[in-house]
Amino acid sequence: MKYLIAGTGGVGGCIAGFLALAGKDVTCIARGEHLAAIREHGLRLHSDLKGEHTLHIPACTAEEYQGKADVIFVCVKGYSVDSITDLIRRASTPETVVIPILNVYGTGPRIQRLVPGVTVLDGCIYIVGFVSGKGEITQMGKIFRLVYGAHKGTIVSRETLEAVQRDLQESGIKAEISDDINRDTFVKWSFISAMAVTGAYYDVPMGEVQKPGEVRDTFIGLSRESAELGRRLGIDIPSDLVEYNLKVIDKLDPHSTASMQKDLARGHESEVQGLLFDLIKAAEAQGIDIPTYRMVARKFQ
Repeated sequence: MKYLIAGTGGVGGCIAGFLALAGKDVTCIARGEHLAAIREHGLRLHSDLKGEHTLHIPACTAEEYQGKADVIFVCVKGYSVDSITDLIRRASTPETVVIPILNVYGTGPRIQRLVPGVTVLDGCIYIVGFVSGKGEITQMGKIFRLVYGAHKGTIVSRETLEAVQRDLQESGIKAEISDDINRDTFVKWSFISAMAVTGAYYDVPMGEVQKPGEVRDTFIGLSRESAELGRRLGIDIPSDLVEYNLKVIDKLDPHSTASMQKDLARGHESEVQGLLFDLIKAAEAQGIDIPTYRMVARKFQ
């Protein structure tokens, strides 16, 4: 199958690199100096799971891409989704499946509304991956888990879902077909929101969240409040969502930070709207008390 990676940042670059190492047919969409470096030197992958590699993967801008893809992984930031809808339309066939891998809840349905003639699934990922230089991607730790599936009402064959799963698993990615992608994307939103917001609020790496104390208590408070939002929305979330979030955070490399935290520190555009203020808005609409989220929001107002 032909894979198109729309957005070759930390997440997209790791997916592309792992697929390419397994001999899969991959093309990357990138831009600027990052794209120029990939074209000139190849995609340089520094991976705790795979080691050091330079991969000569076809790469171009969204405007330059003229092919068709069987699977399109959307790995841009939430604020850039609108900019790649034309690419999705041009690159899709009636059999193409689009799998958004974003941190923000509700991305699959949002993209589906923008490209109604294309089969859009939804997905989430657990990984520490980031751009460490022009044309360079770093993957830290031992976690690389990708969950994807179709929302109710979206028709896609089990054969297609399993074909993607095989390719991902052969590439060393722990791939799971979700039986409730609405639940799984919400659970990821809960985790990444608490992780990114805590890290950015205190300006600390995840090792500080792993220690008992104020920082960890803030992470727990955020997780508890988002769990209540999930229950109020009628999502079948795990009863122990807070404990689940703690288990995930404790497995991360202690030196790692969330991409939102990195972007805020550099003064770049970030996902603070989708990971903080959108969750607060949703909680307020449900009449949920969210003192921890209100506390941290004052810093980013």
